[in-house]
Amino acid sequence: MFGWIVYNEFLSSEKFIEPVQQLCNAATARGLRLYPKTNAAISYTLHSTGIIFNEKLPDFVIFWDKDIRLAKALELIGIRVFNSSESIEICDDKSLTGLLLSRNNIKIPKTILAPKTYASFGYSNKDFLDYVVSELGFPMVVKESRGSFGQQVFLANDKEEINEIIDSVNGRPVIFQELIKSSFGRDIRINVVGREIVAAMYRYSITGDFRANVTNGGLMEKYSPSEEECAIAIKCLDIIGLDFAGVDILFGDQGEPIVCEVNSNAHMKNIFDCTGIDVSYNIIDHISSVMSYE
Repeated sequence: MFGWIVYNEFLSSEKFIEPVQQLCNAATARGLRLYPKTNAAISYTLHSTGIIFNEKLPDFVIFWDKDIRLAKALELIGIRVFNSSESIEICDDKSLTGLLLSRNNIKIPKTILAPKTYASFGYSNKDFLDYVVSELGFPMVVKESRGSFGQQVFLANDKEEINEIIDSVNGRPVIFQELIKSSFGRDIRINVVGREIVAAMYRYSITGDFRANVTNGGLMEKYSPSEEECAIAIKCLDIIGLDFAGVDILFGDQGEPIVCEVNSNAHMKNIFDCTGIDVSYNIIDHISSVMSYE
């Protein structure tokens, strides 16, 4: 049995290559053959008779990318993909994540989805912002629906700022969220693999940034999540259909957990540096178990 780990050809910085190498090292240590492949290195053609790939195919794929079309093509010919194309797509779009979690009674910040527009037009009419402001007030959080590492996330303090943000995103999809003031500049990341809590860390900013992401200068400490926090993190994976993920949780007024985001391909370096736990081994063990069972 052998597998591929698929990553993006065009994201070549160490930040994106490092988790691929971690997973390959863990697979080697577990006696599993895992070969790195970029999405651009995999050639396939759609025919009237089906999807034809131009090389020997693996038994499974760890999909460490967001090239949903490639992931779906692999699934359609019967390859087991971890995580699934559908679950990656849901996590990659914060509006889809919010819709699904809200539908399943997961506590999230109050959220409003911006109406769809197009890059060549933008928002020529911003009357919808009146409703957003009346529901959420200021300050509020504005997020592009697609973004990672706390990027494309903004804090709007008044109407002028929210208009500037809307103009700057150039028609890309955005969501508006209430600011959870009790969690300003702090959150927790819980890594879950195969419905098991693997590691957790507390992240906090000392710079006055409302975001706690380590990439933006946040600090981190090892964290022991409560039973409620663990249960919510696992439920998020069940709802979205994930094999593994990093779940970001905010602190409500009474300390109650509020889900901020679910990350299908949560980077593993920071959690390792913080806790000493290498999540890549848990992912490899989970995949081995699933593949043996199937």
